Amino acid sequence: MKLIAGPCQHEDIDLSTEIAGTCKDICDKYGIEYYFKASYDKANRTSMHSERGQGLKRTLFDLSKIKNDIGVSILTDVHDREQLRTIRTFFDHVVDVIQIPAFLCRQTDLIVDASKSGKIINIKKGQFLAPWDIDGVLSKTKGAKDVWITERGTSFGYNRLVVDFAGMVHMLQSLGNSLFFDATHSVQRPGGGGDKSSGDSGYVPSMLRAAAALGVESFFIEVHPYPLSSPSDGDNILQLRKLDEVVEQLLEFNYVQKSQTVV
Repeated sequence: MKLIAGPCQHEDIDLSTEIAGTCKDICDKYGIEYYFKASYDKANRTSMHSERGQGLKRTLFDLSKIKNDIGVSILTDVHDREQLRTIRTFFDHVVDVIQIPAFLCRQTDLIVDASKSGKIINIKKGQFLAPWDIDGVLSKTKGAKDVWITERGTSFGYNRLVVDFAGMVHMLQSLGNSLFFDATHSVQRPGGGGDKSSGDSGYVPSMLRAAAALGVESFFIEVHPYPLSSPSDGDNILQLRKLDEVVEQLLEFNYVQKSQTVV
């Protein structure tokens, strides 16, 4: 089992260190492969007034310290080729996984360049893509060290996302444990809160269990000790203290799924 977990934004080194340390302890307890996730720039915000983050250099300096002190693998996203070049030039030793945001999952040049980085590439599946359309995205990843695809819900009218579990079965058959399920963004209501997106984190544990019951073994969960204080996505984020119980349930559901014949 793999887990990508961390705050939506890197807010400061103390908070990210607390989150990374807690997540690593939980993953070590259950024998799970862990990747700490934090964004330096939330470029796809609802409003010009929304907080975007601490910036690339400050964030990556902090993540370097967290990586060395705690011993975690690091995932962060890029929004353009210049950001990717900066990471490759100055922070190549810090970042283990480069993430392509959902709204950029069809940006050919960005994906091609990321695939040449020598890093694992995690591509968030766009809310506008059908499951089988991911084949076109994968065709741009030649030479990549490894490619993960993360399902994060599908647009359904205004300010709503739905999770297509039948579509996840389709992708699971070809991707296996390279398919991640992002439950926290899947319960988001994009733009549904005026100047920011809203959501309902209460659905996150049941969404995760449903994905595990299908056979999904790789998960993406945004966590925070005080979700509503997060500058972005607070309504969707899982409270950090609940992560241990949620992870234990995922392992139980995976065990049951593997012990049964699935049609």
